[in-house]
Amino acid sequence: MKNSNTNRVRIGVDLGGTKIAGVVLDADGTVAVERRVATPVGDYRGTVIAIRDLVAALEREVGTGELSVGVGTPGSVSPATGLIRNANSVCLNGQRLGRDLEAALSRPVRLANDADCLAVSEAADGAGAGADSVFAVILGTGVGGGFVYRGQLLAGANGIAGEWGHNPLPWARDPSEWPGPVCWCGRTGCLETWLSGPALAADYHQRGGAELDAREIVARAGQGEALAETVLADYEHRLGRALAGVINLLDPAVIVIGGGLSQVSRLYDHLPALWAPFVFADQVVTTVRPAAHGDASGVRGAAWLW
Repeated sequence: MKNSNTNRVRIGVDLGGTKIAGVVLDADGTVAVERRVATPVGDYRGTVIAIRDLVAALEREVGTGELSVGVGTPGSVSPATGLIRNANSVCLNGQRLGRDLEAALSRPVRLANDADCLAVSEAADGAGAGADSVFAVILGTGVGGGFVYRGQLLAGANGIAGEWGHNPLPWARDPSEWPGPVCWCGRTGCLETWLSGPALAADYHQRGGAELDAREIVARAGQGEALAETVLADYEHRLGRALAGVINLLDPAVIVIGGGLSQVSRLYDHLPALWAPFVFADQVVTTVRPAAHGDASGVRGAAWLW
């Protein structure tokens, strides 16, 4: 690396269910080094050690000494207790991940939810760069969101700002949408039960289709299969209504979509017309775009936490 000023480079770590990704970002957002290691599934202490060793390996490779470290994690940190909550990697729940990483790395560490990291990344130098307000959503195995306003990530008083996936689907069109599927959180009808990849697959199967993943259903819709087209059109309408609720509450300039379903290109053509009838405005100028950095947004956003 040409620039040895450690204040101008930073490390980001994305803690996933099966892998832990790490990058060193230069001051201009260029990736200087990147590495991936397997997540010690179900092993909390092993996870902390794996992150410690990954950070050490990145620093050895760039030869800069200690760098700032940001970590994107499932779930979120409770402001009341400092404990991780609501993580689908359940070994993290109830743990003081931030404190334990700081002890392991002998330096301050900044943590944020993975959807918040997506928002930070895309607002910094991605699809939302230059916009005053960016709402980023993950549409993948789960559904989450994060909000950046004038360059600052908003965490909220309860540490759950942008926790969009566990609000109910608005403006039910028919009885089949109420009360909705049971969510892992214990409630029914959460957006995650309608808008995640598994939710799209379940809807297709329940209507008589084969057991396929979301990607194959989208492909079949593109090939003209009637059932796949109907299911995907209903998915788009639900997503449009859900995002109208976001626009009514936050009025973002840009909505950025990440996760596996962000690759469905027709969403960006259809959503503005679908959300328009539900937005409380005479004209909607909010734009919707795919994440510019794709799967790398989480780890890049973790680095940008500093």
